[in-house]
Amino acid sequence: MATESFGFQAEISQLLDLIINTFYSNKEIFLRELISNGSDALDKIRYASLTDPSQLDTEKDLYIRITPDKENKVLRIRDTGIGMTKADMVNNLGTIAKSGTKGFMEALSSGADISMIGQFGVGFYSAYLVAERVQVISKHNDDEQYIWESAAGGTFTITPDTINPPLGRGTEIRLYLKEDQLEYLEEKKIKEIVKKHSEFISYPIQLTVTKEVEKEVEDEEEEVKEGEEPKIQEVDEDEEKEKKKTKKIKEQETSNEELNKTKPIWTRNPSDITPEEYGAFYKSLTNDWEDHLAVKHFSVEGQLEFKAILFIPKRAPFDLFESKKKRNNIKLYVRRVFIMDDCEDLIPEYLNFVKGIVDSEDLPLNISRETLQQNKILKVIRKNLVKKTLDLISEIAEDKDNFAKFYEAFGKNIKLGVHEDAQNRSKLAEYLRFYSTKSPEEQISLKGILHHPHAEVQKTIYYLTGESLAATRDSPFLEVLKKKGFEVLLLVDPIDEYAITQLKEFDGKKLVCVSKEGLELEETEDEKKAREAEAADYAELCAAVKEALGDKVEKVVVSNRITDSPCVLVTGQFGWSSNMERIMKAQALRDSSMSSYMASKKTLELNPTNPIIKELSRKVKEDKADKSVRDLTYLLFETALLTSGFTLDEPTSFSKRIYRMIA
Repeated sequence: MATESFGFQAEISQLLDLIINTFYSNKEIFLRELISNGSDALDKIRYASLTDPSQLDTEKDLYIRITPDKENKVLRIRDTGIGMTKADMVNNLGTIAKSGTKGFMEALSSGADISMIGQFGVGFYSAYLVAERVQVISKHNDDEQYIWESAAGGTFTITPDTINPPLGRGTEIRLYLKEDQLEYLEEKKIKEIVKKHSEFISYPIQLTVTKEVEKEVEDEEEEVKEGEEPKIQEVDEDEEKEKKKTKKIKEQETSNEELNKTKPIWTRNPSDITPEEYGAFYKSLTNDWEDHLAVKHFSVEGQLEFKAILFIPKRAPFDLFESKKKRNNIKLYVRRVFIMDDCEDLIPEYLNFVKGIVDSEDLPLNISRETLQQNKILKVIRKNLVKKTLDLISEIAEDKDNFAKFYEAFGKNIKLGVHEDAQNRSKLAEYLRFYSTKSPEEQISLKGILHHPHAEVQKTIYYLTGESLAATRDSPFLEVLKKKGFEVLLLVDPIDEYAITQLKEFDGKKLVCVSKEGLELEETEDEKKAREAEAADYAELCAAVKEALGDKVEKVVVSNRITDSPCVLVTGQFGWSSNMERIMKAQALRDSSMSSYMASKKTLELNPTNPIIKELSRKVKEDKADKSVRDLTYLLFETALLTSGFTLDEPTSFSKRIYRMIA
């Protein structure tokens, strides 16, 4: 039977033109596609053998083998899958356009990546990224062995195979590589690509490697030296053996090395997997040298099926919040074929430290970044991943030491989550840990505060934000609260304030900032009357101080939050606190127009029991125009700025005022 020639279907011709004549940087994906096709063919024969075991008689072993032939510049990829009949070759490799051909070309022209080729069912043609000519030799149980061949010039030929050794069953693809693509014959390169893209294919992927080995052989050519007669001696046979000389020669030895030894452990039952196996899998997945802190292995069934393994590392990477970095570390597989490792929609950004894999049974293989965003399946997967990650953190929280390690590494992420994720905010709030006035050495949870003995009396959770523990621990804002025995949280991490302002309440108790106005402390009727009387007494002083300070403060009032300090500056309920103002000023790329209306309106609160304030009040009553009143007012205002966590606008005038008073 002679060679038959066929023309490619028009769309396939166009596709081949595109592949051959356009420059693509990541040509290596051709190997992923051909291995993936081989794996599908193996799936088919395995499925067929379930009902008819004799199908496997032609070749018992199921594998994919890659053989580089450097001499002839050919890369062979062989699988022992179902193989193709002549009709399959004609239809599948050229004359019938797959529905995906057109879709893929449209996607390419709108800027999609060549690596999506397999997801449109035309992955085979990616072979032409690296090969100028391709041969496909295939043997199906129901037909003879045929050779399909094409150099992509619009036609292909099919010939009965009488020259190659019989395959038994399956397919061998021979890629006659282009001159500039010979790197794909290198052992190192092939191993790298298989590890990256096809590590978890469920069949062994073998690479034929050639090694040079030294062997000892008998040296039969031991020459007789010239001019010497060979001596004839009688020798024992044993002696004869000893005397025979050996020499070392180098031989080429080929062997098949399996490349994907790490099996997809997520497909196994979690109860059968040892911690060591999880550890080895984690290290191969992440290249981390330490073990993981915790792992969650689960599968979801029902309307949607997927399996996943999530790991929480022990340490945060140094570039955890780098904006240019990959958004997350979850690898997405579809039926054990790697699709992508930076799918932003799989997990929210605040959980970007979680590493792992998701293997979906339902996502179509032709999933691109564009279609992923609209995919409903993905939204369900994301919801499940977040829920399971939070369960995992809850498990870590049961062990105090482990949780301390976790919180030290990823506390910022939890706070970012409280800020960003409204749905899971109350759950995330349970993992927050802060120092407090009653627990300055050890961080406690919000729940911990509610269970303290004084919590019965305390109707609200009070907090104070500041730059450091030292700055907040003795802040004047805490004076009355300490006296009453209330506990106040001290928030000293810049992200704390973002998180806590979003939280508003926890377990039915409101969160109140003690450095903002409107602080309502529980008081008796008598205390209330006394406070109102004091306010009336000091009304004149308040007006005088306001006049002296002008628009530096919005108002001056008598305080109910300080017992020792003469005065403090509190900020408006909805503006920035002093700490937030400091953080915002430190932003290198901030928009300064925002700070003008967000910067807090300050209220100066005076302590009527403080001797300095009493003295100032006496001076004002005697003579409003007294120069020392103005000086003292400014000095009090500027010290209040410092103790309340603000910065001085004019430090020099402050220091001059001090010097003047000393002099």
